[in-house]
Amino acid sequence: MRSWVILTAFLFLGATQLQAAPPNVLLIVVDDLGYGDLGCYGSKEIKTPHLDQLAKQGVRLTDAYAAAPVCSPTRAALLTGRYPQKTGFEWVINYTEKDRGLLVADSVLAKNMKAAGYSTALYGKWHLGYKPQFGPNAHGFDDFFGFPGADLDYFSHKDALGDPGLYHNTELINEEGYLTDLLTKRAEQFLDKNAGKPFFMEVAYNAPHWPFQRPDKPDLNGKATYGPAHGTRADYVKIVERLDEGIGRVLKKLEDLKLADNTLVLFLNDNGGERLSDNTPLFHGKYSLWEGGIRVPCMVRWPGVVPSGKDSSLPVIAMDLTATILKNATGKIPENLDGEDIIPWISGKQEAKPRTLFWRLPRPNSRFGQRAVRYGNWKYIFDRESELLFDLANDIGERKNLAYQHPEILKEIREKLIKWETSLPALPSSK
Repeated sequence: MRSWVILTAFLFLGATQLQAAPPNVLLIVVDDLGYGDLGCYGSKEIKTPHLDQLAKQGVRLTDAYAAAPVCSPTRAALLTGRYPQKTGFEWVINYTEKDRGLLVADSVLAKNMKAAGYSTALYGKWHLGYKPQFGPNAHGFDDFFGFPGADLDYFSHKDALGDPGLYHNTELINEEGYLTDLLTKRAEQFLDKNAGKPFFMEVAYNAPHWPFQRPDKPDLNGKATYGPAHGTRADYVKIVERLDEGIGRVLKKLEDLKLADNTLVLFLNDNGGERLSDNTPLFHGKYSLWEGGIRVPCMVRWPGVVPSGKDSSLPVIAMDLTATILKNATGKIPENLDGEDIIPWISGKQEAKPRTLFWRLPRPNSRFGQRAVRYGNWKYIFDRESELLFDLANDIGERKNLAYQHPEILKEIREKLIKWETSLPALPSSK
């Protein structure tokens, strides 16, 4: 009898330890996707069965936010776990800014995962610096396949200046194929190679960012379609559907290799949708701090830890994904991070604490910049000398300004914003 008790206790403890084992991590980041462009976020036009299934298998976050309304700052926030203003990333890296980049000393995500024994890889868009000292390998990614800039021709793999832009680690390479498919293929190969050890893989698809080149119409020249002014909604739909297919292939590979049960999967868009996107029911889009510019699709799946088929209106921001990954994979969150581990909250194990989230859209030496604050269900926005206040629980489209009806709330949020901005480095002067 005593032996049976000991065996039972051993099996129980073993199961508990297995459940508590640090997970593999798959972080999927997409680019310029509209809030309403997935079936699981209300789209009737675009078929996204694989992402819809991911939402059913985990938690769909309805109030998730990018750290900025443009690419580079949100990506910097993911790497550092901090507001992008704190590391000098108020705005994107432009094509000609070859000497600017995210400092290795500021990043924690891939570096800490690698130090904890994880194999690390990034496939896709980087947009945090062109030089090797700013590149993915320097920041802790063992393997990189993708491009360092803002965008890339899906077929010719040249950038907006006409220069070759596809890299494997630090070397330019030539590889034929539609870029979304090439990134998917690399992700599948990484999983095959690393199935027997802990891994952290970020798949940073450039889709559906322009150029709006659909996979069934090869354009090897690029001149006819490169740029934000080209393309149609029908082209955009095909790009998103191919993106969904690619994500489905990566998720299926996890299943085939029997890795899905111990893999934390996180999906995030880097900022609000652009010209061809559908941000319904939000107002405005990319380049603005209205909800359409910063509220984004986000999903979390971790079988046995995170419930399936659940929606959460918990306000979260990009840096929370950083903290969540590091806490559950390495056991600790580095000091001074602005993100929080959201797993206890979305799993129902802890009650979420009240939070205040901030954004700043700089216009140096100008009074016409934007500021925004999410405070509970309140949304404050300063836009061109105007202060506006919205109750997002009842006005997700930000149509009814309540600033004059709630001056006390306005004052409280304004004071929080001033305190936050005071803690940041000074805005650079315009040249």
